[in-house]
Amino acid sequence: MDFKKLNIIERGINWIHEKTNEKQFLLFSSVLVGISAGIAAVILKLFVFAIRQYLVHDYLLKYDFKYFYLVLPLIGIGITVLIVRYFFKGSLNRGNTAILFSIAKKGSFLPSHQMYSHVITSGLTVGFGGSAGLESPIVSTGAAIGSNFAKTYKLSYKERTLLLAAGAAGGIAGAFNAPIAGVLFALEVILIDISIGAFIPLLIAAASGALLSKIVLHESSLLFFNLKQPFNYTNVPFYIVLGLLAGVVSMYYVNFFDKVETGFSRIKSVWAKWLIGGLTLALLLALFPALFGEGYESIKALSEFDTGELFKDSLLAKFIHGKTLILIFILMTLLLKAVAVGITLGSGGNGGSFAPSLFVGACLGFAFAFLLTGLGFENIPLSNFTIVAMAGILSGVFHSPLTGIFLIAEITGGYELIIPLMIVSSISYVIVKVFHPESLDVRRLKAKGAVISDNKDVSILSRIETDGLIEKSLPPIHFKTSLRQVVEVIKQSQENIFPVVNKHNKLMGIIYLDDIRKEMFNAELYDRVTAREIMRKQGAAIDIKDDIFGIMKKFEESGQWNLPVVNAGIYVGFLSKSSILDQYRHELLESN
Repeated sequence: MDFKKLNIIERGINWIHEKTNEKQFLLFSSVLVGISAGIAAVILKLFVFAIRQYLVHDYLLKYDFKYFYLVLPLIGIGITVLIVRYFFKGSLNRGNTAILFSIAKKGSFLPSHQMYSHVITSGLTVGFGGSAGLESPIVSTGAAIGSNFAKTYKLSYKERTLLLAAGAAGGIAGAFNAPIAGVLFALEVILIDISIGAFIPLLIAAASGALLSKIVLHESSLLFFNLKQPFNYTNVPFYIVLGLLAGVVSMYYVNFFDKVETGFSRIKSVWAKWLIGGLTLALLLALFPALFGEGYESIKALSEFDTGELFKDSLLAKFIHGKTLILIFILMTLLLKAVAVGITLGSGGNGGSFAPSLFVGACLGFAFAFLLTGLGFENIPLSNFTIVAMAGILSGVFHSPLTGIFLIAEITGGYELIIPLMIVSSISYVIVKVFHPESLDVRRLKAKGAVISDNKDVSILSRIETDGLIEKSLPPIHFKTSLRQVVEVIKQSQENIFPVVNKHNKLMGIIYLDDIRKEMFNAELYDRVTAREIMRKQGAAIDIKDDIFGIMKKFEESGQWNLPVVNAGIYVGFLSKSSILDQYRHELLESN
């Protein structure tokens, strides 16, 4: 690497930073972040292609050992586990949840190693056949590029968050050559509280990422379809039914994927996870080979009516004859994809659900159209149903209907299917929204104690960490302490509240200065009265595990401005409502 050239580039960026105002530099930054995210997408795509082509096909499989590919995911996940364990301290912060958490709780700062760690680990996982997608790692990489660029040039929280989202948009745009889908993904999944002014940087970043992808990658490396049949309005009732099915299947996918991945988290040994996951994947691939890798080859095969491609290497191939068995096999493949992705990620691999959701959609759309033709319905466009259902599942899984609609519109080269895309995506989204008001990423985010909301006040409050605001300097008073000693403590303090504890430091009550003014000036009581007799019994108290919303509710209900903080009843310190409001004002200024 030529560090001298890098230094020249850095000095050039610094010069531009000095000569431009904030808005101009933000637009310039959007171009650089978008191009960088596009480069990351291209590198990852080429890395996976190189593994598949030169290592797997030309070397590992050159001896024509037909079923050697079954253990390839085991190898890829194993290498990924080793890299994560020994190079990235056992943590990789996978998925959109980590990005949302960084926005909500960490000031939109992402680790610098995330600019390359996801490219390496997901490339190995998916390149060796792990059943996952590359788009989520691309999003994580692009977001990290935007975050660290903003950190380097000391941009504000708002600008940092915007460049983080711009990197994600550039990554998606580069992965699919779909700039509009990249922008909409950033708006629907990454950014919720957004202003009109944010569109321009996102558009610039997405256009930059897509342009780079278009220049470098061949069409064969991208997911692209040529429509074979135009939209026919007489099929609208079938598209409505497809939308309903897409909603149900989306919920199935999310629930089963989550259960399988969570199930692996209960296995303590990293190597036990890897071995169990790898061997289970091998069994699934032996029966359903279409689960290998991202699944884009199978998607293209279905769009071209080549069902044989899905089971040509399956141990079940000789038993699959006739339309009914083909339909059952496709449906089984659809259902097991969620399981395979959960196993891949749960056992230590890196990847995401973006490509798998498209795969599931393709299987659903083809199976539904295949069933309709089998029932005697004429003029059913198999290819169109296959493509449109992809948008339906993507919309339901990620709660992102606009991304689903425009992604498919862009990868089909036009808006011929825009009406069925809108019908299927909106119905799927509404159904999922009824049963799961929040996406899996947001639910996982809340489980970590963070909140993302389109309400700006809620979003700002959720970023406040109360641990650093707890006042721990107030000395606790033992409940048997005499009034004379209490007065001495008060003399040496500037506070007007004092916690009273037992010998185990368990909070029993609070002494308020205003409550004991008369006793303080009555010397006769000094040795006759103890702290227990002049304290107020413990009322409202904040548990150390309470989130900010629970804390604010306790302040409101108690009417107090200072409340004690306890951990399983043990006194920790005091928290002031004033300190929270000061921090809120600080966060508000940062976000503007």
